[in-house]
Amino acid sequence: MKNLITAVLMTIVTTILLGLVYPLAVTGLAQVIFRDKANGQLIRRADGTITGSRIIGQPFSSPGYFHSRPSAAGTTGYDASASSGSNYGPTNKKLIERIKADVAQAQVDNPGRLVPVDLVTTSASGLDPDSTPAAAEFQVARVAGERGLSEDEVRCIAAAHTSGRTFGLLGEPRVNVLLLNLALDERKPMPKP
Repeated sequence: MKNLITAVLMTIVTTILLGLVYPLAVTGLAQVIFRDKANGQLIRRADGTITGSRIIGQPFSSPGYFHSRPSAAGTTGYDASASSGSNYGPTNKKLIERIKADVAQAQVDNPGRLVPVDLVTTSASGLDPDSTPAAAEFQVARVAGERGLSEDEVRCIAAAHTSGRTFGLLGEPRVNVLLLNLALDERKPMPKP
């Protein structure tokens, strides 16, 4: 009986400590020390409305915006509650057909140019917020034409939103597509249809 009482008390104590106290302490510290990161790195407009997150990709289909990587997350893509890739292997016919169609669509704006691979392939999570500098460069002419800006102006804005390798050696240079598109809207908003 004594062992049973000890086991029940230990269960209650560890549940309170590890199930309530510890998570509340970690959450509280995160809110104090890393508030932006703890809250999903949300981007708010001047009026307080949330535009998106720095760390979750979202679709941009208008020709006046830089486009993100394709997404297989959820049925329509970019669904953070269904984060995943398509799980198609590199020889899967559906994947090959989709990529061929995406390449053909991308080459409408840039005939004869090689399409950067990240513009036609999904990331593992389907929510990658970044593209490569090559993918941004591939889209410069289209975006500049739609917005009535020079290609050099658009390139400068893209370069300002390009991050290098982490600590100078980890990962690859990248462009956050949402931040880039918001900077373009700030510079020259898209005309209302």
